[in-house]
Amino acid sequence: MTPLWIAIALLLLPALWLMIAPMRGARTLRDQLDHFEANDTADEQNVAIFKRRLASLEAAYERGDMDEERFKEDRLELERSLLEDTATRTKRPLKTATAGRLAVPLVMVAVVGASTFWYQQNGAEGDLTLYAIQQEVQNDPDGSLAMYLERMEAEAMRQPNNPNVWSSLFPLYRETGQADKAADALERLIAIEGRIPPLLAQLAQLRFFMAGRELTPEVQSLVDETLAQDPRQPTVLGLLGIHAFDNGDYETAVDRWRRAVANIEDPDTASSLREGIRVAQERLGIAPETAAVETAQSQGVRVTVSLDEALMDNVSDDASVFITARDMEGELPPLAVIRAQVSELPMTVVLDDTAAMSPQAQISQVRETRLVVRVSQSGQATPQPGDLFGDLESVSVGTISEDDAANVVIDRVFE
Repeated sequence: MTPLWIAIALLLLPALWLMIAPMRGARTLRDQLDHFEANDTADEQNVAIFKRRLASLEAAYERGDMDEERFKEDRLELERSLLEDTATRTKRPLKTATAGRLAVPLVMVAVVGASTFWYQQNGAEGDLTLYAIQQEVQNDPDGSLAMYLERMEAEAMRQPNNPNVWSSLFPLYRETGQADKAADALERLIAIEGRIPPLLAQLAQLRFFMAGRELTPEVQSLVDETLAQDPRQPTVLGLLGIHAFDNGDYETAVDRWRRAVANIEDPDTASSLREGIRVAQERLGIAPETAAVETAQSQGVRVTVSLDEALMDNVSDDASVFITARDMEGELPPLAVIRAQVSELPMTVVLDDTAAMSPQAQISQVRETRLVVRVSQSGQATPQPGDLFGDLESVSVGTISEDDAANVVIDRVFE
């Protein structure tokens, strides 16, 4: 941490220099003020102005421009003004050029102390320590996962309230097969960060596998709490798909996994879920290429998606493709979403209620839909500048037919 404190000291030096700078010109400024006061002629100027105004007033009285009473009042006002201008000019002696110098080092010490204290309370010293440990282990030829875990456990004792410590320990415990410690680390992280859906979902998944892939009351409670906050949480949807598959409910497994794929960003995980969907469809006795049609609800849209040849060089084969159906007014969440990859194009998919993201927004609830297909190199669900897209307005929703498909060509770039 020595380089950090050296950097902080270098940042403080300009502030300390600004505090000392006025002292360097104190003697010169004091001499200038002393010279000014010694040669101040303000009183003489005030008296000269009084005499000129009084002479003008007397001349007006002699010409008869004013009566005696008015003359006396104006003269009294002039005398009062002169008295005020001269009586308030009581000069205080100037202080020496070295006056107050003892306060400067005290203020400097206070600035340094306050800055250090603030950084220790609100700075990222702990996170820098974690980064230094990670780099040290990576650069050490003898470094190992066990060594890294030991160092992180020591930091957990030193920084029990740092969420980055527990977010690092959780995957380490999970990878080394220490499920109980992984769950404890995740619960500590939840206690610090709050009960947010991604963390609750990971805890539910961990507890689910610890219980032998069973939906225990504890796991079910975590699942319910997560879905109440985020009905599209992919980790929980994937968990529910596994449970349904293990119990032979392949249609439910396909539904849960398809909804998870629509919201997941990791391409490897999405590929695994798609493989699970294929196996579940085979267990249903339906050929995978036609399973979407056979298992679909009565209402939906069959869509053929292709990529314009002019844009093929703009994206890689593993870029994500989001095929979405929306209501015409744009007031509801997406009615159906399927996620694929550019390498699968051209492709034909079915958007129906099994691809819905929420029970409150399904494609069977509308008569017409707007189809939007977007290619995301980053894999993010929200549109980003540079994404490719294509859309088709006013597509009728009805009974799905193999002979009738809406064609959407990805031919534009999102600005």
